Amino acid sequence: MIWRTFSGEPLKQPVKKSVEETIIRETNAGYKLKVCIGTDSQVRGAETEFATVIVFLREKRGGFMFICNDKTRQPFTVKERMLVEVAKSIEIAYELCDLFNTYDIEMEVHADINTSPQFKSNEALREAMGYILGMGFAFKAKPDAFASSCCADKIVN
Repeated sequence: MIWRTFSGEPLKQPVKKSVEETIIRETNAGYKLKVCIGTDSQVRGAETEFATVIVFLREKRGGFMFICNDKTRQPFTVKERMLVEVAKSIEIAYELCDLFNTYDIEMEVHADINTSPQFKSNEALREAMGYILGMGFAFKAKPDAFASSCCADKIVN
């Protein structure tokens, strides 16, 4: 997986090392950080593109993100695609969670799943919430899941 900054600059080392250096740099600069991880996808013909983001929020001072895109030609139902998005977010959250614990950084996993039953994505809500909470992570869904529904969404649209 190739990670980059929002400006398109590739991370020069593995994502875990980049995240740790970012945490150290930002906390040394006096910022209190919170991290939100989310994934969104877009279907274009036979191809589905996923974008996973790690959003660093500086308390009352804005934020920035690392991004990873990935494409597949595998067909998905809406529910399957929502659960793949969640799995991608959990995969990176799990890889980084020891860093967040070590440096006492609050972390949430955001799912681009609507809480209203009138939307198709809602079919995956129960499973996604159980998956995320079962892994011990804080969970947010739409409209509070900005990492997936706003940040990652901008990358795939």
